[in-house]
Amino acid sequence: MRPIFLVALAVFGTCAATAQADEVPRPARLGLCASCHGEDGRSTQSGTPHLAGQDLEYLKTALAAYRSGQRDVAVMRAAVGALTPSELDALAAWYAARPPRP
Repeated sequence: MRPIFLVALAVFGTCAATAQADEVPRPARLGLCASCHGEDGRSTQSGTPHLAGQDLEYLKTALAAYRSGQRDVAVMRAAVGALTPSELDALAAWYAARPPRP
């Protein structure tokens, strides 16, 4: 009985992640982020973090910290500096909703 429960839980989790990902609209300003982090949040560049499936509040906090300079990473500060708070929220929501890397 237990293996059936685990299989059902895995299938439900995958379906829920896919449904969540489909509900979040693609942000208009995704291009710059996608060039390093990937459109799906799975980076192909060594040393660049994967963003897919990260906690939404963590992503929002991190983006705000890059924008303010609290996290001093020049390329990130330049990338998010011109974005509005609503654009940053849309990007965070997009990457949080992407299925994480297996």
